[in-house]
Amino acid sequence: MPFKMIDKNQKNIATFIHLSTFSRFLFPLGNFIGPIVLWVANKDKSDFIDAHGKQAINFQISILLYAIILGMITIPLFVFNLFNGFNFLDIDAFNSIHISLTKPSPLLYITGGLGFIAVVGFILELVFIVKASLAAKEGKYYKYPLTINFLK
Repeated sequence: MPFKMIDKNQKNIATFIHLSTFSRFLFPLGNFIGPIVLWVANKDKSDFIDAHGKQAINFQISILLYAIILGMITIPLFVFNLFNGFNFLDIDAFNSIHISLTKPSPLLYITGGLGFIAVVGFILELVFIVKASLAAKEGKYYKYPLTINFLK
């Protein structure tokens, strides 16, 4: 197989595919729409662009899947913890509301831990996107960690 030189235009397109995931901060689902539009428009130009586009899209789908799973675990625990302290028979809305902080529920710690995992995951996602963008700019292939390959 002959070695194909990766030109500056291909590097720039691959870099922008990764960076376009940040468009989610401007409009909903931008982290999917941006890379998909750039990848579909340019995937036939080179294998380099095709590989980076697939990696970016696979990573975003994987992150969405992980967030849904984490949310499915966290939200019920948060709701159970929220309603755990309420006594529905003795609610008196016209007097004062009493909040007891002396004995937090173990669910509070679990929910807080899962929230911490979500924040760390978000920060790592940003770091991996920047690393992938820099690799594309240098003409190197990049494989996101913990990515499920939906597009092969």
